[in-house]
Amino acid sequence: MNKPEGQEIFVYVWEYVVKQEAQADFERIYGPQGDWVQLFQRGEGYLGTELHRDIANERRYLTTDYWVSPAARDAFRHQFAREFSELDQRCEALTEKEVFLGDFVSRSTRPWPRGR
Repeated sequence: MNKPEGQEIFVYVWEYVVKQEAQADFERIYGPQGDWVQLFQRGEGYLGTELHRDIANERRYLTTDYWVSPAARDAFRHQFAREFSELDQRCEALTEKEVFLGDFVSRSTRPWPRGR
């Protein structure tokens, strides 16, 4: 789905510090074809996810999840609450630290090729 010109995109951002021995699993699960993306793709209004690794600290990552609106993200969280909770619990063993950084609005003009 291409973002209509002038439409703001909702961005949900998390920071993680990953256990050294779990980095490969973390990148697989949180990456562009990972378990989280596969779950999010079931939700109406999901646009995509990016995984970023810190240059200065290779165990620190940011995830940015893009939705058409906070309401779309919230509806997904409600509809798939059980699946979300199960995956979240499974992933807790991969990290030393997990911090919700906030909800943001993207001012990017980047086209969004996927989503519903």
